[in-house]
Amino acid sequence: MLNRVAHRLTSYGLGYSVVNIRDVSHVYATAKPCRGTTLEEQTRDALRILDSTMESEGAQGSVVHQAVFLSDVKGVSSCREIIHDFYRKNLPATNYLIQPPCDGSLVSIEAVGLGSGREKVEIQRINDRVVVTRWDATTYVYADYAQPMTSATGVYEKTICSYQQLRRLLALGGARLDQVFRLWVSLDGIVDPEGPSQRYKEMNRARSDVYQCTSFLSDHLHAAFSGRAYPASTGIGTQGRSINLSAVALVSNKEDLIATPLENPRQTAAYSYAPFYSPTSPKFSRALALSQGVETTFYISGTASIIHSETRHQGDAAAQTLETINNITALISEDNAQRHGLPCRGATLQDLAVARIYVKRSEDYETIRSICEQCLGHVPSSFVIADVCRPDLLVEVEAIGYSRIPDGASVAALRTSNRSLSERTNGVNAEPGKCVPYCPSTCPERRQCPYAVVPALVHGG
Repeated sequence: MLNRVAHRLTSYGLGYSVVNIRDVSHVYATAKPCRGTTLEEQTRDALRILDSTMESEGAQGSVVHQAVFLSDVKGVSSCREIIHDFYRKNLPATNYLIQPPCDGSLVSIEAVGLGSGREKVEIQRINDRVVVTRWDATTYVYADYAQPMTSATGVYEKTICSYQQLRRLLALGGARLDQVFRLWVSLDGIVDPEGPSQRYKEMNRARSDVYQCTSFLSDHLHAAFSGRAYPASTGIGTQGRSINLSAVALVSNKEDLIATPLENPRQTAAYSYAPFYSPTSPKFSRALALSQGVETTFYISGTASIIHSETRHQGDAAAQTLETINNITALISEDNAQRHGLPCRGATLQDLAVARIYVKRSEDYETIRSICEQCLGHVPSSFVIADVCRPDLLVEVEAIGYSRIPDGASVAALRTSNRSLSERTNGVNAEPGKCVPYCPSTCPERRQCPYAVVPALVHGG
């Protein structure tokens, strides 16, 4: 398989990859400070490192999306001011996550910018939460830092409200919820109890209600796909805030842009989990492949040491890390690509452009980092402290990978399904009228909320 990652550089404080996507180079970078003791000093140093990297690849001033990992919630407002001052008119969509960098830094940054070929791209910077890119008749909307505005205290209500705020942010960029292909949900106390239930399970219940009438990516689904489609997603712990959503959406009329939800042959689909794991199953795909022409991008969901639906290697961080990486290897492999109707489009670990590793226990960091470096090589990676969605899981990994059909390979063009949600699901959860109120009756602000009710539509969201 031809490697699509143009080159990488990894050194102290910096890791980056450059990938050519439809004649526009994308620079994926991870930066951590090399000097400074205060949050301001470290943030400015990480930004300096990031800016120098982007400049070397012709991407200065073109960062469109970034995640900022902080050690303390008290630093969000001051860090936000520093970032505003640094980028000024070139402010990217930014998500602030209270997930402390594993190396003890007060801050680290993961970002994507556009390098050579960016003159073809229109970048619209709406604010520090929404940035839009347009080229080749395709629009990407980056929507970040969607937080609940309700005064309700329950995770269910806060999740519903966060999705409602995400809808609002997406709309600013001209996108809808059903056009989201990658999503992050960060929840504090993710495995803590919530009444008779658990906070993660309550989040799953709310997410399922929001998705009940949403037909994701229906205009672009692979012809071989059947069933309900869900975005690639990460549901992960955070500190100091109730819940925070971030997403990327796709708006395009191009018929050759194909979305394929991927499941893992080693794992049960999350949305098919038994009620033991969550009374309402988690609604996400293990990965989402976007293909156009000879190119395919893999958006890999948060992945852990789960075989079928069971946690493996309890208490053993090293074994869990290896199992997690084996799961990613199988997920993006050529065999699995063919299984999903994507022949000659599989990838390997060497085709990853960036990775994010969530470590539950700080004492496991060196062990996990060593194994990741052995398996992933120089893939730019962010290591952060975050609780995982099961008490017995110690590590979770997400990534973005790329593949390109080798020259000379004879592969049939991909087609969209052109089938309605009702046709793909035999009508299950597809009839108008099954939509639940978007703002639950338990939300005190429901009567004043302009987003209180979801239109009873199958397509859209």
